[in-house]
Amino acid sequence: MGNPRTFCGAIGPLCVGGGSVVLNGQQVGATLYTFPGLWQKLAYVASFFNLLLGILLVILITDEFQFRTFRQQVIDGASVAELLQNKLLVSGFLAAFGMLTVLVLGFYFGLTRAADTANQATVGIMAVALYGVQVVGLLSMAALLAVLVRRSGPSILLFLLYAWVAEPLLRFSLPDALDRYLPAKVFNSLTPMPGQEVLDTMTGPSAALLPSQALPFALIYAAVFWILSYLVLRGRDL
Repeated sequence: MGNPRTFCGAIGPLCVGGGSVVLNGQQVGATLYTFPGLWQKLAYVASFFNLLLGILLVILITDEFQFRTFRQQVIDGASVAELLQNKLLVSGFLAAFGMLTVLVLGFYFGLTRAADTANQATVGIMAVALYGVQVVGLLSMAALLAVLVRRSGPSILLFLLYAWVAEPLLRFSLPDALDRYLPAKVFNSLTPMPGQEVLDTMTGPSAALLPSQALPFALIYAAVFWILSYLVLRGRDL
């Protein structure tokens, strides 16, 4: 869910040049797969697929409105809370799937390409858990938009516009001390770009929160979005 240009700038040279790229006096290929830094790299890359997971959840929820399955479930005795709990479980499943994918890739590449660092394989694995929280947070935002709009096309458009256009534009009008607490930026802060500390020494401190600082705000945002979804759904004529 990060800036695509930043993603290309960070990952592009690795894909194109592989082990021939030299960064800060070190050959990138020699350190790309080493633990514990591998977890942060994989979590950062995986975050760029979060919008796809959000779009999938939007489609799942809006289809419930379109095909009136929400209405049918309520007629059959399900409560509004139960309807939303099912979608929360789907979000948890998607987050677990993303985390499992990162873990499998991390262990595979780390243990096969940098076996000499295997004794540090579990160090820094918290980055994967933070990535999971990021997925749940983003999906909570997608769920709220889907419940509000109820149509897949406009919901997906609003979801992408907010993440890519609206909030980035809003940040320009706010001081750094405030814009770091906007929801999309908080979620992004959970998986910072690898080497951010090096960039900070050249461009100045980043305005983003540290992952440990962003975690409680991300959990609060996720809870608020699911509660708002429940309140909106409860007030709707399904």
